[in-house]
Amino acid sequence: MLKKTYSLITLLTMLVLLLAACGSEEPEEKTSGTESAGGGESYTVEHAMGTATIEGKPERVVVLTNHGTEALLSVGVKPVGAVQSWTGDPWYEHITDDMEGVEVVGTESEINLEAIAALEPDLIIGNKMRQEEHYQALNAIAPTVFEETLRGDWKTNFELDAQAVGQEEKGKEVLDAFNDRIAALTEKLGDKIDTEVSIIRFMPEDVRIYYKDSFSGIILEEIGLARPESQDVEDFAATGVTKERIEEMDGDVIFYFTYQNEQKEGQQAEDAWIKDPIWNNLEAVKAGKAYEVSDTIWNTAGGVMAANLMLDDLEEKLLQE
Repeated sequence: MLKKTYSLITLLTMLVLLLAACGSEEPEEKTSGTESAGGGESYTVEHAMGTATIEGKPERVVVLTNHGTEALLSVGVKPVGAVQSWTGDPWYEHITDDMEGVEVVGTESEINLEAIAALEPDLIIGNKMRQEEHYQALNAIAPTVFEETLRGDWKTNFELDAQAVGQEEKGKEVLDAFNDRIAALTEKLGDKIDTEVSIIRFMPEDVRIYYKDSFSGIILEEIGLARPESQDVEDFAATGVTKERIEEMDGDVIFYFTYQNEQKEGQQAEDAWIKDPIWNNLEAVKAGKAYEVSDTIWNTAGGVMAANLMLDDLEEKLLQE
């Protein structure tokens, strides 16, 4: 009888201990390999300097290129800080309204690390060709994504910038809309697609003829517009052009633009050419088909918003003929 009592006590003791152990277990925590410490989804971006991991949705983005600023604005992301536009005070006219309240963090060529750090960004977007020497310092402030180059198809950098801010789908919509405009303009031009378009830039200390691997040259190529034989070159531009090469500037149509520094010396360079009898003897000039357009839109800004405005210029000038 005593043996049976001990057996019953032992069984009850084991049962109590088992229930106590079950009651002390905490609920199993659900985890995800993509969940950030802040509760949002983290993601990685492969870029020119390696891999960046962005924790959750970036809310405070600093962008260090002019074209990158346009990319962010076009996908609905307003940066907290950006480099100053090459011209404007401090922004290009076509983005001024969208940039109200954005802090200036230097220029593309001379960024202000202290100003960037003070903004406490959760993402920085820059460019290897412009800011490679500052990458480690920037990456210590916040996850940093760098584009590889400033040359070639501008859409490559646009796609990376959209990916960096987690807006790949919106970025695709923006590019699809641009591509639709390209296709529509190509169709509207009809036989005028064979128009040979020349692109010229006047600068205070340089004159350039732009080839196919420039911002405006790439857009002309997408449309399918012809280029003068001397400009039908897979390169960026001819620099340091003198008047001995003025015949290379001719075409069925000339689009020219002038970079103005603070001293307005670009205008002096432009006047020295377009008031010259040699310039006025070019076939396009004699035909009244030399058009002055914005340096910002056709070259300097280099972003998707400028690209759309360039299409406006092309449509207006080429379809009026």
